[in-house]
Formats: sequence, C-alpha cells, structure tokens
Amino acid sequence: MIAALLIRMALMSKKYCSRLVTSIALILLCASGSLLLAQRRVSARGHAKNARGDAKNSRGHSRNTVPTAPASSNTAASNSTAQNSTAQKGEPVGKRIIFADGATLDVDDSWKQGNTVWYRLNGTSQSLDREVRSIEIRFKEATTNKVTIAPKTAVTKVPPAAAPITWIYLVDGARFRVDEVREVADGAWYNRGKLTIFLDKERIARIEREQPAGPGDDWKERGWSSGSASIDQLIRQNGTHFSVDPYLVFLVIEQESHFHPSVVSPKGARGLMQLMPGTARRFGVSRPFDPADNIRGGTQYLKELLTMFGGRVDLALASYNAGEGRVLDSGNRGPPFKETRDYVKRISARYRHHVDPEVTGPVVTTPRPR
Repeated sequence: MIAALLIRMALMSKKYCSRLVTSIALILLCASGSLLLAQRRVSARGHAKNARGDAKNSRGHSRNTVPTAPASSNTAASNSTAQNSTAQKGEPVGKRIIFADGATLDVDDSWKQGNTVWYRLNGTSQSLDREVRSIEIRFKEATTNKVTIAPKTAVTKVPPAAAPITWIYLVDGARFRVDEVREVADGAWYNRGKLTIFLDKERIARIEREQPAGPGDDWKERGWSSGSASIDQLIRQNGTHFSVDPYLVFLVIEQESHFHPSVVSPKGARGLMQLMPGTARRFGVSRPFDPADNIRGGTQYLKELLTMFGGRVDLALASYNAGEGRVLDSGNRGPPFKETRDYVKRISARYRHHVDPEVTGPVVTTPRPR
C-alpha cells in the first residue's frame, strides 16, 4: 500500500515536474521575448533621435549651401515646353536672364529659389541681387543654306556723253556749226549731216570745239551765229515777222556781205544784204548801211520772192542774185549764169539739209579754181 502510494506519488511528482519544467520554459521564453521587444523599442528610439539630429544638421547645412534646381513635376513641365520650343526654334543651349533695366546675361542654367534667382555658369552657381524681369531659354542658331537675293535696285540709264560742238569761224566774224571738219592745205572740208562742203582757207579765221550746253539743242537756234548778238537778234526778229526761216536769212547775209554792214559791191549793192538802190527804195530802206533797216528790207524782199515762186528756195535765191525778171524770162528756171548757179548751189545745199536732213542727199562742192 505504501509502495503503491510512493509509486503514485512518484508518478505524480514526475507529472508535476514535467509541468513545472514546461511552465518554467514558458516563463523563460516569454521573458526572452519581452527582453527582445524592449531592445527593439530602445533601438527604434535611438534611430529616431539620430534621424531628428540628422534632419537638424541637414537644415543647418542647407542654409550654407546652394539650392538645387527644381525636379520631378516641374522638370517634366519644363521638358514639355522645351520640346515644343525646340521643335520651333532649335536645340536649347542655355538660358538668358533679362533684368528689369533691359540688360541680359547668358548662362548655362537658371532657376528661382523663393524670391532669389540663381544661375550656373561654367560650373559655378551664384545668386543675383539685381531685379530680374524674366528668364528665357536660349536656342542654338540654325544654319541654313538659303541664298539671299539682293533686292532689285532701280537702274538709272545714263545718257551717253554728247559729242563736242565744232564751230567754223569766218574771217568776217561769222560762225556756223558743223558735225565734222577735216582741214587740208588750201582749206577745210566740213560735214553737216549728209552734206560735205569745201571752204577756202582765206575765209576761215579759226576752228573751235566746245562742249554742248545741254541735250536737245536745236540747230535752228544753236547752229549759227553772225558773231554779233545784235545782228543775230535782228535776223531772228525779221525772220519771225515776215515768216522766213532766220537761218536762210543768215545764209544770204553770210554769202552776200560776210556780215560787214558798210560793204558796197562793184555793181552798187549796199549793206549786209547787198540791196541794190532800186530794191532799197522799193521796200522803204532809207539807210542801207544801218543793220536794222537793211535786214528788214532784205528779209521782206526774200519773203516776196518765196511767195512769187511758190516757196521754192532755189528760184528765190536765183532771183535774189540775178533778179526775178531773169528767172521769169528763163521760164521759172535758174538763169544760165555760173555766178548765180554757184550762189544757189552753195546756199540751197546748206539750207536744205538744215530744214530736212533726211531728204537732202549728199552734196559735194569742189574747190574753186585759184
């Protein structure tokens, strides 16, 4: 009985011991878990303190360092804008800071941090104290192969320089204009349009060339001169008054008297236009040696002859030299006198070219026998 009790007690002790060991093991396990949890909490607190210290240090350090350019969303937006601008203007190469006063500064990059503008140039970042109006993107200048065509300019046509005017001065003071002159031993050949005429050396005082006064000079006004302004004026006035070409009057005077007002011919003709006494009385010339009276009467006589022969200059000249009665007696033809024929030929050839140079054919006179 006692033995059974001891055995039972032993078994029970063993059971309790086992439970006791299990309890102790559980207690130890819980204790170690609590200790590990406590250690983790302590470690977490330490890390938190270190993190707060790092944050303070970071804030303190940020006060003494340059801020970095904004990133993420702002960068994405700026990239989108830059892509659009790039497509329009080319490749971006930096930024341009435009100050309030209009000045500019080209930099590698630029951004705003609060109210402060920063920029980076050649690896160095600096802040600006000046007021900034705007910041723009700089683009690389595109090189093209376009050919620039210069605008057309108005071309002013320069008229060719006018040829010099050639004047032949006669020994009596008269002069006349020619196109070309060629001097020879016994005189000179001169051209006037298609007309070629020889002039004796004894009649030539000199030959001069001068620059024209301007384009469009009329030969009827510039092509002749008696050498006296007053005589030229009388020729023009009377020619206009009686409707006779002044140049024809000039040629008659030049042939008749060589512009000597007081000359008298062997036959008794007087003055500039060599009026015979009967002709002078017929046209009321009382002072034949007065240029004004003589030119008036001679021009009126020339007009009457032109009217009589229907405007034929050759017959009017033949009548002026030999008398209208002899021309009428010859059947309205030039009288058969060499002096009259030479007279008509010399004057009418020069005058025809003056009036209509396209109709007048070339006329060549040979030197008179010496």
